[in-house]
Amino acid sequence: MARTYLALAAAGLAGAGVAALSPWAQAANVFNSRPLDASRFAVLARPVGNSAWSLLVLEQIKTQPLCWEQRPDGLVDPALNRFNFTGICSRYLDSNGYSLRIADQDLASRYRLQLRQSGTELQLEASTTSDPTVLVVGRAQVPARERDGFVALKLEPGWDLQRRAYGEQTLSHIYFANASPLPELVAKARSSSSGGPGQKMFHASLQPPVAPPSLVAQNLGPGPIRLPVIPFSNQ
Repeated sequence: MARTYLALAAAGLAGAGVAALSPWAQAANVFNSRPLDASRFAVLARPVGNSAWSLLVLEQIKTQPLCWEQRPDGLVDPALNRFNFTGICSRYLDSNGYSLRIADQDLASRYRLQLRQSGTELQLEASTTSDPTVLVVGRAQVPARERDGFVALKLEPGWDLQRRAYGEQTLSHIYFANASPLPELVAKARSSSSGGPGQKMFHASLQPPVAPPSLVAQNLGPGPIRLPVIPFSNQ
């Protein structure tokens, strides 16, 4: 569906005489966006296999029945799987349903969204092949891993959900959007990765070892230790 919109938009621009830009660049410039009510949406991580995750966005169109429910153990129950949710819930499952938008620029053709787990923390990351810097869009703590238990992600400050629009027409596509310029977000991400907790731990590990108290008491701290010389005897 997204590719169809891009093709139509690019064709329209080409007809208007904008031929110097590629179709993807043309399309990225014609889409705009509309704000959304965040309370009607859930950004979820669905467990896949033994360790992988897939990104899922759910929308509550009608108030009842509920499309998802928070469980006491911290996981989310995808309740829409138990009834015919047509007209009640919407699902956005892959890059056809959601993409990245930064500073009013559609980056669907350049950036991909993926989930990565480190320990008990799950991160929603935006990455591109042209730059190794990763933008963290959302985070979550994984309380447990269950096949039917989804994890709710919280978007990082500055990020929100918006709907793609073409002129006055809203489209069935969701943006993970940030109003800051892309160079600014990339610079902040680089600064964070170079000076984060992991880097500090690495520097701490380079400090010289401290001698155990028992050796200090014997005046045998760090450095060469004198050993008693035992005369050799052939008897």
